[in-house]
Amino acid sequence: MRIYATVVYLFLYVPIGIIVLFSFNSGRHASDFRGFSIEWYGTAFSNRWVVEALTTSLIIAGTTAVLATVMGTSAALALQRVKGTLRAIFDGLTLIAIMIPGIVLGISTLVGLVTLFKFANPVIATLWPVVLGAAPKLHMGYATVIAAHTVFTMALVIVIVRARIQGMDRTLIEASADLYATPWGTFRQVTLPLLFPAVLAGFLLSFTFSFDDFIISFFVAGSNTTLPIYVFSSIRRGITPEVNAIGTMVLAVSLTLMVLAQALLRARTAKTKSGQG
Repeated sequence: MRIYATVVYLFLYVPIGIIVLFSFNSGRHASDFRGFSIEWYGTAFSNRWVVEALTTSLIIAGTTAVLATVMGTSAALALQRVKGTLRAIFDGLTLIAIMIPGIVLGISTLVGLVTLFKFANPVIATLWPVVLGAAPKLHMGYATVIAAHTVFTMALVIVIVRARIQGMDRTLIEASADLYATPWGTFRQVTLPLLFPAVLAGFLLSFTFSFDDFIISFFVAGSNTTLPIYVFSSIRRGITPEVNAIGTMVLAVSLTLMVLAQALLRARTAKTKSGQG
């Protein structure tokens, strides 16, 4: 088992290590290591297309993470009050949203949005007051990508938060009610702190999945270019150390977020223990 585990970890992390190593390559080709240099990081930061794509990805991922976390947490709390067949239906729909392949989700979202725009744009043009000028048209852009990512990542948040809810000590909530706390006061002072680790994990997962997504974004991004789409377009012209540098920076940001999340969770756990003491 140790040998098997070692092989699996090597298979997973050696390619990542190679990308990090070759991002410091002073050569012009990704596979031809000529010495250590950080020039490709400067090249990536000075490339306005990379900066624009990164900004687009951060805006989409940040907005998606906030919406998915708020809506997913609310849905998870509401589903706790649903029983029987209706509960099974919602559970199935949630799991289906996670299991559907990205290519299917991307195509179905594209078809649905195109159909909606085809119906809605003429209606808007008819009802729009002439004095306000030309009527706006619905089109692919930030809103469509955020909507598609939110639907997908919200399902992840629901599953994570619900697992946390099922493991909560319900007596604390009942004690809060016995002490005449309002429902909002109980949620703010008892329920939310207990759910915080799951909510934070859902936020980070939503941000990561949205930031890294290529397939769904490729279909519904319109004229916007996210960082994965830019990297894909660059790879089609050949892999350069600049692409490796971009991948390394994305990896560094992801690890930083995970470390910060772990630090927050440990600080909250220590605070809780000291309060109980």
